[in-house]
Amino acid sequence: MPKIRTKKNKKEMVQNLSKNETVSDGQEITDKSLVEENKLNSSKDFSEIIKQIEQEYRLGYWFMKPKWDEWGLRLKLYNNQKRDKGAVGDPLLFTIHQTVLASLYDDRLSVEFTPRENGDDDICENLTDMAEYDYDEMEKDVADYTWDWDTSFFGRGLIMLMEFDRKRMCPVMENWSPMTTIRDPRAKSVNGDMRGRGRARFLGREIRMNKTELEDGKIYFNIDKLKPDNTDVQSISDRADQLRAEAQGYSDVSRFVGELSGDSATYRLLEWFTFYKGKLVLVTLGNSRKLVLRYTEFKTKKIPIIDRSLYPVSQDWDGVSIPDLVEDKQRARAKLANLGIKVAEAGLYPRYLFDSTRIKNKADLNIEFNKYVGVDGNPVNSITEIPRSHISTDVQYILNTLDQGAQKATATPDIQQGVSSAEKRTATELNLQSNKVDTRYSLSARIFGWSEKRFWQQWYALYKIYFKSGIDEKVIRLSGTLGATFRPLRRENIIALENDPDVKIESKVVADAKRFNLLQQFRGYLQSLVSIPTANIRFGLKYMGKLTGLKKDIINQLLPPTPDELLADDENKILEKNGIVNVNTNDDHYMHLEIHNKLSDTPAKYAHMQAHKKAMILLKQNPNIVPSRQSDINPVPPGQGIGEKPLANPIKTIGASKITE
Repeated sequence: MPKIRTKKNKKEMVQNLSKNETVSDGQEITDKSLVEENKLNSSKDFSEIIKQIEQEYRLGYWFMKPKWDEWGLRLKLYNNQKRDKGAVGDPLLFTIHQTVLASLYDDRLSVEFTPRENGDDDICENLTDMAEYDYDEMEKDVADYTWDWDTSFFGRGLIMLMEFDRKRMCPVMENWSPMTTIRDPRAKSVNGDMRGRGRARFLGREIRMNKTELEDGKIYFNIDKLKPDNTDVQSISDRADQLRAEAQGYSDVSRFVGELSGDSATYRLLEWFTFYKGKLVLVTLGNSRKLVLRYTEFKTKKIPIIDRSLYPVSQDWDGVSIPDLVEDKQRARAKLANLGIKVAEAGLYPRYLFDSTRIKNKADLNIEFNKYVGVDGNPVNSITEIPRSHISTDVQYILNTLDQGAQKATATPDIQQGVSSAEKRTATELNLQSNKVDTRYSLSARIFGWSEKRFWQQWYALYKIYFKSGIDEKVIRLSGTLGATFRPLRRENIIALENDPDVKIESKVVADAKRFNLLQQFRGYLQSLVSIPTANIRFGLKYMGKLTGLKKDIINQLLPPTPDELLADDENKILEKNGIVNVNTNDDHYMHLEIHNKLSDTPAKYAHMQAHKKAMILLKQNPNIVPSRQSDINPVPPGQGIGEKPLANPIKTIGASKITE
């Protein structure tokens, strides 16, 4: 478990906490600044922003209502437990949706942080390892399933990443239900493009909370002024719960929600992001949107919500969802299937015409085994079956056509669903089909990568805000070849000084395929370098190990660091402080240059690297040269090395390296 080591007392720590920080459950520290701020906010006049939010709410509500109604019908179609028990439903929507969802969820997107400047290599390595650790700590696998489910079913999924849990020392993820979300009708996405064009001017949702949850949050005020819900007003969240309950076969109990009392009583609240007086703010309203319970201003104009789409359409929020492609086909298939059942049942209970002049007792027409019915005269042609219709081959053709249409639109053929195809295909055809399916799915995976990249950028931004220098320390657990190891991380170990690191997102399936192809090419190339004395075979073997998917600690066990690597690492600690390090003629200069290049830019680093380069040139010109240990060979001041432009004020003392034997 990660842990916090506090070097200052609680009072000092409270003063250093961010004003906008959300205090999570289990935090032992009482943030007095938040309490004081809540008292101040409770006395403010919020009438202007309440009026603005009410206008935005009405516009967004009537814009979204048709969508909510349609999504409610689709939820029933997805799993309708209240359907007529004498009829059958077709699982086409469920099958296609689950097939696509399983493929995209299984293809976990990997994250890697890469530096933007020298010296951040270790920080990026720590961030990559910490992201892997936080994946479990944040329960991202659970949140990702809901995120992906909403994306594939509703066309766009939303996840909020705004809060920081100081007990677990990690950000907190929260899924937003599209069934209770109200958005700006003109929005193309949550935060628009790089310039913010097309972003949502307002975005909110309706939630229910009880007073205990509000008090534990420590960010809400005016709690004592909350009033019971007005039952004559339709609640968005209650309506969404009602639609889900009906799909599962439960009764509608939404009308009883307002009758609960005590700790079980909940209040209908509106969480609303909007821009007010040039700032992005988050406002929570109660009492039918008349009472402000929370008011938070942000320094950035980016709403802390990451949106994910499956089949995006240019300049459109919703894009295309799987129900958009499959719903009509499932309804048609279900209708044809039920009509077919009725035709089959008619065959079991046919209708007849009988000659009433010959059969006097109609009770004799009841079907019984070993029963004799008496007639006058020849019994032939006494009873004739009424011609009945049979299931046409056209029905099966239509069913197959609808099924194929859904499969083509979503790239989910029978083999992808785990079902043997009725049509016999060769191994080559099946392999080609599988490759094309992977190509279609890789497109969706790359689109998912857009939101995954924004997620980890926001994750890093939260650490920049909430991870305090000199206060916080997080210990992450790493699983290696020699067992679990624990790495303590402080702010200076994970936060870059200047430029934020880049975030690299890769699909597991695509990355494995690319790495395998590159491995095949690199293996042959490395073999051709074995006979070249100057070739860095050791680096090639390490790189090949990386291409095979081996972890860094396994590669280091197979190829442990050389004495020159260990020496260069120790020298880096001195050079980082701008100290003087001498160059020995016996050094592996190429290895030293590789290790020293990982350092951030300092005059000592450049002076030392130039000394290595000069030593390599001198040894090339005269391999028998053996300098005296006491003599200096042209110390190289920073800015006067090979290929460098002289500095305006070259440093002559600090960082001047000398070459010794």
